[in-house]
Amino acid sequence: MTLEPLARPSRAAIIAARNAGESEAIEDIVIGRDVLELVSSAMYIDPMTIYREYVQNAADAIDEARASGLLGPGERGQVLISIDQASRSITIRDNGIGISNADFARKMVALGASGKRGTTARGFRGVGRLAGLGYAQELIFRSKTASDPLVAELVWDCRKLKAALRQSEGTIEDLIRSVATLKKKSAGEYPERFFEVELRNVVRLRSDRLMSPAAVDEYLGQVAPVPFSPEFRFGPEIREALVAYVGLGELYIRIDGFGDQIYRPHRDVMLDEGGKGVEFNALSVTEIPGIDGDTAAIAWILHHQYEGALPNVAGVKGLRLRCGNVQIGEHGLLEELFPETRFNSWSVGEIHVVDKKIIPNGRRDHFEQNSHYHNLTNQLAPLARDIAKRCRTSSVRRKWERDYDIAIQAVSEAVEIIAQGSLKAEARLAVAASAGHSLMKARKIAGLEPLGDGFARRQSEVDALQARLASLEGEVSAGSAFERLPAEERERYQTVFELIYECSANRAVAKSLIDKIMLRLA
Repeated sequence: MTLEPLARPSRAAIIAARNAGESEAIEDIVIGRDVLELVSSAMYIDPMTIYREYVQNAADAIDEARASGLLGPGERGQVLISIDQASRSITIRDNGIGISNADFARKMVALGASGKRGTTARGFRGVGRLAGLGYAQELIFRSKTASDPLVAELVWDCRKLKAALRQSEGTIEDLIRSVATLKKKSAGEYPERFFEVELRNVVRLRSDRLMSPAAVDEYLGQVAPVPFSPEFRFGPEIREALVAYVGLGELYIRIDGFGDQIYRPHRDVMLDEGGKGVEFNALSVTEIPGIDGDTAAIAWILHHQYEGALPNVAGVKGLRLRCGNVQIGEHGLLEELFPETRFNSWSVGEIHVVDKKIIPNGRRDHFEQNSHYHNLTNQLAPLARDIAKRCRTSSVRRKWERDYDIAIQAVSEAVEIIAQGSLKAEARLAVAASAGHSLMKARKIAGLEPLGDGFARRQSEVDALQARLASLEGEVSAGSAFERLPAEERERYQTVFELIYECSANRAVAKSLIDKIMLRLA
């Protein structure tokens, strides 16, 4: 049986069918209790992100304080972190604008109702402050503004929350009321204005990085809005290029009892995987245009010799994305822009996103995928290709340098062997001929463009070896008891010496052995 093709309805019929029926009001909208878990601990896979979220909120509060005149031009925004190993507690306090007693409870228990959306603030989804719920037994917020007489405090019982989430009864409002306790307490020795978060009885995770001051220092140096080190000469130039476009909001962050303030990890010279110093010698800054003709981002890239990948411990490798001067995602986020992904780990640079239509996702591990973000990556592709070209050029240069060094070493060894006088005339000619070929190769390589500077030095080195080789073309003797041996005996030794050179895998070692034999003969 043959099936008849279905008749295609007209556009008018489709519209009529779509509009058919009467609209009814939706009576009940249920928001489950699991939403609290989803927007808190389930969103943040890497425990270290709790530091980023709280420092990010601190940066916004400090910006508000500065805009309100509470922080003068010469005053620095401060974030002080205390990590108590004995009690397994973490406290993060800032000197921002604070939250008033009147607004504190509403803002601290709200889910996704941030008043920052549409502003220049870094956070705007209203869930980042809950990041600590999954990593401590108690999560405590405290704050006051300059006009408040008391300190407002909200305590989340995280153990009780986890137990309550296993139950299905009750609304999310009832759940929050059952696990969160609001208090007002005397200002006592608290600052005039502040906001702080305290995590008590922090859970012990693998490697326990949350409680490691060194790990926190390293992490915040990469992701937080902190200044460049005074030991980094390109810092002022980068800052000058960014300040007109980016609200840098640089913070003074210090971990109590652990060193000085936290700086960005960039330095003039850093160590690579082999322990060799990588020196940054140039900076390029590029303005990335947006779809609408405005500026989408400012990209800066540090250039060096591109001799290989930088190590993870350096904390700088890869082209990294930042928004509001806070890092988004990891160092490998843009590696697909490179013709070979490995070249991303050879690069050092940052792209500071300024287009408000390029939006970080909820976890802040990437950006929302829209046309504005895709335009950004398309505009960045030529920068990645330029870095890849530099990497390949560097690889070619290092290859020719190795080949040149090998050729020069071969000629030097040949000259020493000929001068030794341990070989018969025929063997000496063969060694001289081989040295001549190596000299020709070295001279050719010396003038290659990828080698860049040093042509005169290499040319002089080749000329000196050629002159030395030419001076040995005549009869060469050892100038020792060896030449006074009877000709027949000397010839037998020369035959043995030729065999030693022929059978040895290392001519330098063979020459050393023959030198010792000739010394004994003397």
